[in-house]
Amino acid sequence: MSSGRGGGRTEVRDAPSVLLVGNPNVGKSTLFNSVTGARQQVTNAPGTTVELQVGVWRKARTDGAPVRLIDLPGTYSLLARSPDERVAAEAVAGTGPLGAADLAVVLVEAAGLSRSLYLLAQVAQAGCPLVVALTMTDVAASRGIPVDADRLAEVLGVPVVAVDPRTGDGVSTLTRTVEAALTEPSRVRGVEPAAASADADVAAGLARAEALFGWVDEVTRQLAAPEPQARTASDRVDGVLLRPWVGVPVFLAVAWLLFQLATSLAAPLMDAVANFVAGPMSDAARFLIPGPAWLQGFVVDGLLAGVGTVLSFAPLMAVMFLAIALLEDCGYLARAAFVADRAMRALGLDGRAVLPLVVGFGCNLPALAATRTLPHARQRLLTGLLVPYASCTARLTVYLLLASIFFPDNAGTAIFVMYVASVALIVLGGLALRRTAFRDLKQEPFVLVLPAYQRPRVRALLLSAWLRTRAFVSKAGRVIMVTLAAVWVLLAIPVTGGHTVGDVPVQDSLYGSTAQAIAPALAPAGFGEWHSAAALVTGFVAKEVVVGSFAQTYAVDEPSDPTQAGDLGAQMRATFEETSGGHAAAAAAAFMVFVLAYTPCVATLAEQKRLFGARWTGGAMLVQLAVAWMLAVAVFQVGRLL
Repeated sequence: MSSGRGGGRTEVRDAPSVLLVGNPNVGKSTLFNSVTGARQQVTNAPGTTVELQVGVWRKARTDGAPVRLIDLPGTYSLLARSPDERVAAEAVAGTGPLGAADLAVVLVEAAGLSRSLYLLAQVAQAGCPLVVALTMTDVAASRGIPVDADRLAEVLGVPVVAVDPRTGDGVSTLTRTVEAALTEPSRVRGVEPAAASADADVAAGLARAEALFGWVDEVTRQLAAPEPQARTASDRVDGVLLRPWVGVPVFLAVAWLLFQLATSLAAPLMDAVANFVAGPMSDAARFLIPGPAWLQGFVVDGLLAGVGTVLSFAPLMAVMFLAIALLEDCGYLARAAFVADRAMRALGLDGRAVLPLVVGFGCNLPALAATRTLPHARQRLLTGLLVPYASCTARLTVYLLLASIFFPDNAGTAIFVMYVASVALIVLGGLALRRTAFRDLKQEPFVLVLPAYQRPRVRALLLSAWLRTRAFVSKAGRVIMVTLAAVWVLLAIPVTGGHTVGDVPVQDSLYGSTAQAIAPALAPAGFGEWHSAAALVTGFVAKEVVVGSFAQTYAVDEPSDPTQAGDLGAQMRATFEETSGGHAAAAAAAFMVFVLAYTPCVATLAEQKRLFGARWTGGAMLVQLAVAWMLAVAVFQVGRLL
């Protein structure tokens, strides 16, 4: 990562490291965005799926030298019970792959002082020099529990700076304090660094915890913090919103709004970008690229098509990142998790997992992005593996086509059954994963600190959405482009004589021969024929092009309305009648189930790989194909007997 100056990547890597440590919802990410601006990147901690943000602290040193800032996962304790807490604990102790840090900036929430002080004591006990950033002083004052930063610094023995990351108040003072602390680090008074001991030494661990709690009590006693007197506006709103008969409808309304954002707002932007790439950009590329037709085809239909796909998804990702960040920043997301918690308990997840799964019924891609709101890496991974079973709107086009052709009198019922099956797959898949690969994911009490409702900061939200969208385009985009270029090569290479590269009918291309080779494996499901196999292979790229693939391979016009299939419907019915032995409806139902359960689009796979790594993504893809095949076979074999 570049420093933004002349030093480049090596200069930043060798720069002093500062950790941001704090409880969830104390303003850590907002402060990070404030002091780093656009000079940051979203990455994973080495060897884990734990997401980190790493950036360059602007103006942290008067000589202009860079300071590397690492935003650790929010945590209430450094006792490592999850991958996120392990990454945070190892970073603070300097024993993990991130190496030893030069300083920790510990965010202490004035409105939740005791809770924050316990984490502060653990950081001090790990031996890490620190500076305290005191946040939410206005919230504490409104609750009748003001905290004086100077008095807290006097009690702790380390610098304490009151900051409001949302407005920028105090950030410049914090920057100067960090520069001084890097030169002359200070230690917390009354907390001695702990000697290393085995995790199994329960008695020693309990003794340390008791000592820390005693220290926290002593600090709060010296501060003489009064008990809160006022019932805040947030308390009054929660008194209504957290009741099930109000909270559930409000949550459903918010979920509906997210659907609307993905369709009414993002979809036209996606179409506009895709049309621009397929139109003016493609025309310009054909004009500027001389040479054989196959070269133009590779650049336009291979590389540019990949660029168009990536860029067309960018507005959707930006809109969803912005919406989710808005819900999180204003404080509502924690309330939604509270309301949905009981429903998610059966899957071993807490209420925060419901948002990605709900968003997945609009589009799987932003649903994966929404998993970042979950507190632990294993929860994010489990939810991310379940998201592809949420039936996205792209699959709906396929359902409409098949249902209108094969179930014309009950098309609505057939589509409804597919969505019921989608929910069943999520539940059953979650239960199966909990009993196999995620046996270590223990069911813990749902402890959630509800932050005060706040007015979102537009600049911070826009910066966060921009950075995460940029990460998607730069990382997942590479996978998408390579995949689409490979698909073009398969379509362009002839396997029979009489054709040239780039000018070959689908059935005579390497793509068509691949579909013909796959077709026999689909015969037990009733649609073992190359047209269907080719459509499913194309659906791997994007589910919405399955209909177009059928039209292309049958050499008919793609229907503008999937419910009015015309010639395409007649040819598909004849093919399914033949491949199913006269049980076309059962074969069509099996095909719809296969589309529901098999591998999601290449953009979703690319995002899964970016978030969770190639091993989990590849394994999940194989499981999805196996589940889709078995379910499709079962549906057909049972259906043809009815």
